[in-house]
Amino acid sequence: MYEFDRRLAFINVGDAQRLYRKKGAVTGVRLSVTEIYAAPEIVREVAREHGEMVLVSDWTRRHVNFFRSIQITKSILFVILLMVVAVAAFNIVSTLVMVVKDKQADIAILRTVGARPSSILKIFVTQGSIVGIVGTLAGVVLGVLVATNLEAIVGFLEAVFGMKFLAADVYFISDLPSELQYGDVVRIALIALVLALVSTLYPAWVASRTSPAEALRYD
Repeated sequence: MYEFDRRLAFINVGDAQRLYRKKGAVTGVRLSVTEIYAAPEIVREVAREHGEMVLVSDWTRRHVNFFRSIQITKSILFVILLMVVAVAAFNIVSTLVMVVKDKQADIAILRTVGARPSSILKIFVTQGSIVGIVGTLAGVVLGVLVATNLEAIVGFLEAVFGMKFLAADVYFISDLPSELQYGDVVRIALIALVLALVSTLYPAWVASRTSPAEALRYD
């Protein structure tokens, strides 16, 4: 991170004590933890174990506004992506509606030979569900591949176009890291699948309500 790299330096603790005339003492201790989101609880526990009046802080306090803006951005992106999925689901609706209109005569023939409205309903629900399931699986596979290889993709694009997407002197970071969180993948896939399945209901209901006499009147 550019903001830290340009002002942070590491030296030997003995040299620092001689430089600041601390004579073997230190002004503070910095802890490195493996569970970064447990940092507030860890520093409080360390302070209680120390038994003296100490000042404790953690990264969630020092950069609270920055990480809050990231969380807000993530929420906004989730809503935007949800709208994209909703548009895709609307495309399924429009496609099935066109199929129903195109197959009016076929639906009417099926009805006249004894097919029940529930059978017609199941046919179009199945067709729309197949489209939704295949599209969701394809999107999940493509998204996982892009997420796991994002840094390589960005590096390739930077080399091809001769430009830097994240300039270190402008943004907080100079690279674009990517961490695949399977919980988010499952949640998004389920939402997309549910929207795709729900979008099949209206066209299937319209098809099941087709009247054989009206559909075959001009055939």
